[in-house]
Amino acid sequence: MNAVTPLKNYKSDGRYLGLYEESISNPKGFWSRQSEMIDWHKPFETVLDDSRPPFASWFVGGETNLCFNAVDRHLKDQADKPALIFVSTETNQEKTYTFAQLHQEVQAAAGILQDLGVKKGDRVLIYMPMIPEAAFAMLACARIGAIHSVVFGGFASHSLASRIDDARPTVIVSADAGSRGGKVVPYKPLLDAAIDLANYKPAKVLMVNRGLVEFDKVQGRDVDYAAAREQVGNREVPVVWLKATDTSYILYTSGTTGKPKGVQRDVGGYAVALAASMQHIFMAEKGGTFFATSDIGWVVGHSYIVYGPLIAGMATVMYEGLPIRPDAGIWWKIVQDYNVSVMFSAPTAVRVLKKQDPAFLKKYDLSKLKALFLAGEPLDETTADWISGELGKPVVDNYWQTETGWPILAIQRGIEPMSGKLGSPGIPVFGFNVNVLNEETALPCKANEKGVVAIEGPLPPGCMQTVWGDDERFVKTYWSAFSARQVYSTFDWGIRDEDNYFFILGRTDDVINVAGHRLGTREIEESISSHPAVAEVAVVGKADQLKGQVAVAFAILKGGNAEGAEAASLEKEIMAVVDSQLGAVARPSRVYFVTLLPKTRSGKLLRRSIQAVCEGRDAGDMTTIEDPAALEQIRVVVAQ
Repeated sequence: MNAVTPLKNYKSDGRYLGLYEESISNPKGFWSRQSEMIDWHKPFETVLDDSRPPFASWFVGGETNLCFNAVDRHLKDQADKPALIFVSTETNQEKTYTFAQLHQEVQAAAGILQDLGVKKGDRVLIYMPMIPEAAFAMLACARIGAIHSVVFGGFASHSLASRIDDARPTVIVSADAGSRGGKVVPYKPLLDAAIDLANYKPAKVLMVNRGLVEFDKVQGRDVDYAAAREQVGNREVPVVWLKATDTSYILYTSGTTGKPKGVQRDVGGYAVALAASMQHIFMAEKGGTFFATSDIGWVVGHSYIVYGPLIAGMATVMYEGLPIRPDAGIWWKIVQDYNVSVMFSAPTAVRVLKKQDPAFLKKYDLSKLKALFLAGEPLDETTADWISGELGKPVVDNYWQTETGWPILAIQRGIEPMSGKLGSPGIPVFGFNVNVLNEETALPCKANEKGVVAIEGPLPPGCMQTVWGDDERFVKTYWSAFSARQVYSTFDWGIRDEDNYFFILGRTDDVINVAGHRLGTREIEESISSHPAVAEVAVVGKADQLKGQVAVAFAILKGGNAEGAEAASLEKEIMAVVDSQLGAVARPSRVYFVTLLPKTRSGKLLRRSIQAVCEGRDAGDMTTIEDPAALEQIRVVVAQ
């Protein structure tokens, strides 16, 4: 698959095309040059080892450390400059840590973990709200060679337990509670329940007590962070130099089966990829301020709240709160107060802000802001046009996945001035040999012809190494979608227009995107099926103007169908089950009750047809359906 040819029509001054073509035709030379953006303890011997496709090892023989590149190396010229800016509108706190202070707090967190028995290669699970100690814990793990696995605080006990069993952490770091919209969300009861559910039991639980709720301490297991912090004092904890190919972290993402996949990331390749992306895509300038509105439980939080900005020598904003509390100007106030130069958010958040008084966008001085980047879900033209007009700043879409760790498609203004197209996340990013392929033949599609967005191997640095503990699943899931040849499937439909801009059209598999959060329909189905009244269930994603997609469930009951008040009561019960097991983020917007589910004669659930009916579209070819009445029943209940 030639990725250079599809770009032949791109209007460029030559810098982007030259850089991109080199990254594809001479990846070893290209990435060797990019590797100079980070500090190495030991130079690498081999840029790329792809002798065992689809596995790729980058910067083999080299030694470095993510924490050193994010913190220590800036001490010589930025010790007193801001590094981590914490703002919480939930607890009315604001605190700025300089690079020197961050260095001290990270060393303290590393000392605490070492005192609790954590060694190089051990896993540490982090289940935290958006507070500084969460970043300290991530960087501390990176410092001592422990592998961190951050679990989003919105996940409930059942989801947390499955991740505990898979990662088998020596220590879990958590807090008494988070807060959202002024409402305290207790973490400790969820954590205790998850540990009870899990087969694997961690040796220690390190607790940050914010004083938001009272909680029960498990004697012999639970350790108070503040007391441990006092005990380590100003201890110096040296960096543990790691192989570039060692594992830095595991981040779980939903799949088409009920079991989440642990995306495994390396150290050296990730550091280089982030450094390159910060410069070439996000226009990073040392001493500037980066504000990503995501959460550390998601990949954006890893790459562009914690590691990316700090590696680039920028201050990073860590925000706990909503975009409309205390009012819809809070984000823009942060941009003004902390001289934010680059901002990164999601289309859902912008659609929320669009409903507010536009005066809030004009109230603050945004002169230092160079651009607003948006990703996580498709950006519709209306939203992009509105926010661009209101801000008077470039709005830059980009497209990527938990698996890749950094953008696949983007408008790369750090390389050269580029014009975007409304509705398109842009053109291929350097290093990604990406195209749109025919689902059957795996050949490149013509312009404006729908196909699967796919990437030729080897994947560039920073992408996932494998699925944690399961190489076979890595190959089967990502590299076996096309029978004709081995390429990485993004599982997203897309088109490439005559000007060679890509457009993403939605998922090809059973993963849905709710406000930028990827959720497996199978995981939600398994949760709903645990309700004693449910015999069978199908969950699909339905287009939603605000969130991009929402989950919709269709359930068959064991005791016959339910209507009226009984159906309403059961729907609430089922939603409560999902809330308790997976968290509110996975709750379906509706649960409909039916007596049949549309299937083929071989028993395969016709998910795309169900989704089409939910969205008022043509259900497509129904020649293989076992009973047409099943789809008609869905059409009726949705219409009601």
